[in-house]
Amino acid sequence: MTLKNTGAILAMAVGLSLPLTACKNTKTLQDNEQLKAQVTELQKENGQAGNDLETMSAARDALTKENQRLKAEIKALKTKSSGKKAAGRKHRRS
Repeated sequence: MTLKNTGAILAMAVGLSLPLTACKNTKTLQDNEQLKAQVTELQKENGQAGNDLETMSAARDALTKENQRLKAEIKALKTKSSGKKAAGRKHRRS
């Protein structure tokens, strides 16, 4: 008798677990699809961020070169103007 009850309980447990397993698999598959979509979106954003970084780096390099050129130009103008001092008027006492 105990063997029949054990078999029946086991069969009932297996019968009840199959729908739960199927439900879990469906939920797992849905979660998996959502995660795949998120990964794809993050990869796209990462690629865009890489492109933005390259663009900003190129702009920074161009601004650095222009800044150096302007500093050199200012230095050259300062050296030209410092050599040519205007002669001051001499004050004579009468």
